[in-house]
Amino acid sequence: MSLVAIVGRPNVGKSTLFNRLVGMRQAIVDENAGVTRDRHYGKCEWCGREFSVVDTGGYTSNSDDIFEEEIRKQVVLAIEESDLVLFMVEGQTGITDYDEEVADLLRRSGKPVVLCVNKVDSGEKIYDSFQFYSLGLGEVFSISAANGGGTGELLDEICRVLPQEDNQADDEHPELPHIAIVGKPNVGKSSMTNALLGRERNIVTPLAGTTRDSIATLYNKFGYEFMLVDTAGMRKRAKVHEDLEFYSVMRAIRAIEHSDVCILMIDAQTGMEAQDMAIFNLIQKNRKACVIVVNKWDAIEKETNTMKEYTEAIKARIAPFTDIPIIFTSVINKQRIMNVLEEAMHVYGNYSRKISTSVLNDTMLPEIENYPPPAWKGKYIKIKYVTQLPTAFPCFAFFCNLPQYIREPYRRYIENRLRERFDFHGCPVQIYFRQK
Repeated sequence: MSLVAIVGRPNVGKSTLFNRLVGMRQAIVDENAGVTRDRHYGKCEWCGREFSVVDTGGYTSNSDDIFEEEIRKQVVLAIEESDLVLFMVEGQTGITDYDEEVADLLRRSGKPVVLCVNKVDSGEKIYDSFQFYSLGLGEVFSISAANGGGTGELLDEICRVLPQEDNQADDEHPELPHIAIVGKPNVGKSSMTNALLGRERNIVTPLAGTTRDSIATLYNKFGYEFMLVDTAGMRKRAKVHEDLEFYSVMRAIRAIEHSDVCILMIDAQTGMEAQDMAIFNLIQKNRKACVIVVNKWDAIEKETNTMKEYTEAIKARIAPFTDIPIIFTSVINKQRIMNVLEEAMHVYGNYSRKISTSVLNDTMLPEIENYPPPAWKGKYIKIKYVTQLPTAFPCFAFFCNLPQYIREPYRRYIENRLRERFDFHGCPVQIYFRQK
């Protein structure tokens, strides 16, 4: 699928146009400059033609922004991997030094360029766009990303300039598993993403809150294929003061809701804190598979049983859902990175496992017969039949004569037997007792 990169200096409306092209509020938009930092991908369809769009951070130089150099690298990478560059400028401000720099970069790249002037939302302002012909990048298209004016002509030009493809069918990746990396700020989520992908996909700095959007990337290596989602760090609501961070946290929560497996990263130096527990409870509440990754393990002084004691301490915190893989990593030293990948895919296999009704009954009914539900108020409970329900996560219905008399300890016994007989390591298991 062809790729279109939207580039330009900060605060010209790149994310607003990106959201309009992909048809949803996928990138954060704010009147402050420098909101977008990482590349952000989406799909656009126009007149039967489908192509990918990438939103980039604002291109700057010689500013006091700590992210300036990293954002510039991301912009250059986006230009290199795109088939067409959509160069965005602003009519009211006119040509700035940054516009000249980007134009020079684009001329040297040799990529097809479509130049659009944003914030032209009235007839008088269209005259402001004529000055941009001096950049020497061909035809100038006047648009208003906020209200959609002129975007039709712009999309017509993009479809005309993009290379024709033999196959436009969306069969590049069918329903792939989504694996989200979640956790508090500054535990190494973006570093883990970059280490797994083997390239600098997301910006990494020592500052907490560097990642703002939830960024999905296709992973296709070592026989695995899935969507890897890096999310913003989630901290206590009382500590979230900026509107931007509020939207970032909401985006991270939505990433959990739409994922299949969540890799919960915690800092080995601080252990499983209250906010880690809040994120874990959110994963549990949404019935998602989970892998706990204890990062920065290289910073811990170790003795003989340090890892074992640390594992037991985490399991004591997350009880009763303790059947979860716990992996100790050091992303900087690339220690046990592949173990995280293998365990996440193993857990996804458990999460999506479907067991035939005959196998389920042949396995579970003898277990129930050996240890039947205790009588309640002089009434005996008989479980006759069990089946798996057609849900995204493992969910089972046990049919019996008096489901209202089955107590919580017996429910846990049934869940433990299911986990023992069928590998549901790292997955939530829901059990319903129903009237036969």
